[in-house]
Amino acid sequence: MYRLNLGIYTFSRKVCHQLEHTELNHHIRRFVNSCGTVHSSTDSNWVLSNLSKCGRVDDARKLFDVMPERDECSWNTMIGAYANSGRLNEARKLFYETPIRSCITWSSLISGYCRYGCDVEALELFWEMQYEGERPNQFTWGSVLRVCSMYVLLEKGKQIHAHAIKTQFDSNAFVVTGLVDMYAKCKCILEAEYLFELAPDKRNHVLWTAMVTGYSQNGDGHKAIECFRDMRGEGIECNQFTFPSILTACGSISACGFGAQVHGCIVRSGFGANVFVGSALVDMYSKCGDLSNARRMLETMEVDDPVSWNSMIVGCVRQGLGEEALSLFRIMHLRHMKIDEFTYPSVLNCFSFVMDMRNAMSVHSLIVKTGFEAYKLVNNALVDMCAKRGYFDYAFDVFEKMTDKDVISWTSLVTGCVHNGSYEEALRLFCEMRIMGIHPDQIVIAAVLSACAELTVLEFGKQVHANFLKSGLGSCLSVDNSLVSMYAKCGCIEDANKVFDSMEIQDVITWTALIVGYAQNGRGRESLNFYNDMIASGVKPDFITFIGLLFACSHAGLVEHGRSYFQSMEEVYGIKPGPEHYACMIDLLGRSGKLMEAKELLNRMAVQPDATVWKALLAACRVHGNVELGERAANNLFELEPKNAVPYVLLSNLYSAAGKWEEAAKTRRLMKLRGVSKEPGCSWIEMSSKVHRFMSEDRSHPRTAEIYSKVDEIMILIKEAGYVPDMNFALHDMDEEGKELGLAYHSEKLAVAFGLLTVPPGAPIRIFKNLRICGDCHTAMKYVSGVFHRHVILRDSNCFHHFREGACSCSDYW
Repeated sequence: MYRLNLGIYTFSRKVCHQLEHTELNHHIRRFVNSCGTVHSSTDSNWVLSNLSKCGRVDDARKLFDVMPERDECSWNTMIGAYANSGRLNEARKLFYETPIRSCITWSSLISGYCRYGCDVEALELFWEMQYEGERPNQFTWGSVLRVCSMYVLLEKGKQIHAHAIKTQFDSNAFVVTGLVDMYAKCKCILEAEYLFELAPDKRNHVLWTAMVTGYSQNGDGHKAIECFRDMRGEGIECNQFTFPSILTACGSISACGFGAQVHGCIVRSGFGANVFVGSALVDMYSKCGDLSNARRMLETMEVDDPVSWNSMIVGCVRQGLGEEALSLFRIMHLRHMKIDEFTYPSVLNCFSFVMDMRNAMSVHSLIVKTGFEAYKLVNNALVDMCAKRGYFDYAFDVFEKMTDKDVISWTSLVTGCVHNGSYEEALRLFCEMRIMGIHPDQIVIAAVLSACAELTVLEFGKQVHANFLKSGLGSCLSVDNSLVSMYAKCGCIEDANKVFDSMEIQDVITWTALIVGYAQNGRGRESLNFYNDMIASGVKPDFITFIGLLFACSHAGLVEHGRSYFQSMEEVYGIKPGPEHYACMIDLLGRSGKLMEAKELLNRMAVQPDATVWKALLAACRVHGNVELGERAANNLFELEPKNAVPYVLLSNLYSAAGKWEEAAKTRRLMKLRGVSKEPGCSWIEMSSKVHRFMSEDRSHPRTAEIYSKVDEIMILIKEAGYVPDMNFALHDMDEEGKELGLAYHSEKLAVAFGLLTVPPGAPIRIFKNLRICGDCHTAMKYVSGVFHRHVILRDSNCFHHFREGACSCSDYW
């Protein structure tokens, strides 16, 4: 007996020190054959258990096979060893060989299948167990509920819940905790909350942690904080799982003050050195924008945890501190820390706003070198970065090489195109994405709607809107804002208003889109009413809102309102006016004939005048014939934008209108000498998914004869109604008849003639022009709308013009 005990003692000591394979076999043989003594099943099971716990499953099996007596404990230990190590087929084979199957036997196998993600097999075994008359214990219930939580198997979880009620296990604290966790992870937080309130044992810290985690994971940070407070009030101790959950909740709602209090609790509870808790603290401070405390926490951590460093990098990126984020990445690299598939996307995001493509390419080389080019998450970030920086060849190259493109891959490319103004390419990619069977998400829908707004392709935008409604994706603020903007920019202001009214939440972007939309559609006073409604709702205006407001005042001729809003920017809201606001004010004063006041405002600007300011002044000079001030504005524009044709054309037109033909010709020669080319005026109509384009005196359209005949008819009828050609807009030195013919065949008039021929009666004729409509065409369109009783909507480079029954929605300023 002494030799037997000595063998067991020696064996157990060697097991704990992780003996080599040959030496372990030697001790197994000594143990089994020691003096020919047959060991008791208790001793054998003790050794078998030690082998299993040390992960030496094959050695355990050797011992198991030579054991003269194998009881229920022996079989369960061996099945559990196989199941826990992931050797599920061997575990199942041994399971069906065992002479006795108890609840523990079933639970061991089911637990293994659950642990390794075999949810179907685990649940099949769970039901088979009960079919054979074996009653599950609390650990069995815990395992199957955990797998339902992990894989969001709500319906299966409900079935298990129903069975727990039927078998009276629904009052077991272990099972209730599993049910709360399952419902919470399946986004059924109300059900989880209900079960939590009915729980018979509220002293269970695991139950409270499950509830706090549930609120946090379901995006309800406020309730998570409230639950955590109640937990502390009940005297329930928190652990290394509770603290990260509540810190995540604090980060999600930027509750930095409460997070700091939790930090104090962590220090007092002795969990400050825990890596997971420390990482959660770094993440919380980063998300709350408190980067100094996040950095301090990162530096005090005893272990260089990559998750913590990733959180810090993401925090820097969110705050726009790209250089700081790159510095952290360099430190990670120098310390040989584990850089993973989550680190690289955060670093690549830095280059979306840090102009350092050389280092960006270095990071890409490191990605290739470390083998992360096969990771979809990394490639998506690479495509996004290149597309946003305008490196489309590079972005498309990475995109095409990806073997598994998901919706994020396509979204990165589409949003990059929209970001850089490649709107037609964005729509092409979106169509290709749909053909490939990729279902769009809310981000790409918002981007595509923005592209539709810029291109004013109303029909395509309506189709995208309809598909979004059918998709069942649900309401999304970014999509709703894009819809309001798209309909407003396409001249459908009533539809924009309908979307606005249907929204549950309106932010400053929503209100601003509607304010600008009404202003651009010639309904300035209504635009100002929406501003008043916005202020009454508690939403504060921003920099862009005031541009829309001043634009509305300018186009409605509301000088006093404009002055009041401009003054309130800094005095009431602390927003310093930018060049865009000064440009709107100068435009407003110029439209009202107050050129000297506009000049005074220009001279006392708090910021350096940019091209938009000088253009507004030059346009006002063009209208009111102020050659001297116009020359000053034009000369400044020549320096600021030497390749822009607009100042040359406006100055030339100013000279022509003043009868200074020689100066006008000199300006055009100067423009030609400097290699500046004027964008030709072009008008177009979308009809049956086809765009029909027209240029001045254009005869390339297949229906040219009909169009010109219709123009001649239009000119006769509107002259009879009182239209008189405005020769001030015939800016060439020719006879009166030549000037009148030149005006008659402007691109806008050709487009409206085509519209009258093709657009069904009752439907609006929608015309788009790349430049501003001339004053003569504007007058002619008013007569066309009255004579033919049609609603003509013309969008030029400045705003929309709604012509109805001889009137226009704008203020008739040209």
